[in-house]
Amino acid sequence: MKAIFLDRDGVINKKTESGYVLKWDEFQFLPGVIDAIKLINKMNIPIYVISNQSCVGRRMVKLEEVQDINSRMLKELEKQGAHIEGVYFCPHHPDDGCDCRKPKTGLFKQAAKEHPIDLADSWFIGDSETDEEAGKNLGCHTYLVKEGENMLPVIKTIIGQLSDT
Repeated sequence: MKAIFLDRDGVINKKTESGYVLKWDEFQFLPGVIDAIKLINKMNIPIYVISNQSCVGRRMVKLEEVQDINSRMLKELEKQGAHIEGVYFCPHHPDDGCDCRKPKTGLFKQAAKEHPIDLADSWFIGDSETDEEAGKNLGCHTYLVKEGENMLPVIKTIIGQLSDT
């Protein structure tokens, strides 16, 4: 099964000045994201969030706070009629050498182990070079959003390409 993987900060929500969303009141959905997720849902393509959250490993925020932000994000999307299947994130410091921190592919592989996902037929939408590298390491299609880019036209283009395969 094809899937769409989304990075969180910079793709789903606006990045803060510090680069990290440390509490729910800092979380702001980016333009077109909710409608884009609804469109993907209509196509019956599962969506998974894959995100580095080194703010936990850097001791800027507790793990439970990041989990709460993710939970609230999912609940807010559900209220708007949009659905994400799951959220996978790396809480480790960049120096920890874990397998789950992008550009490594551990989180993607974990999602594929837990769900019937064809990684080669899937897309990863990110906003950084590490995201692009992760997509290449995984062997999936990759799209990098530019700061302030509306997600709805991006998703319409990707869905068109998914329909052609």
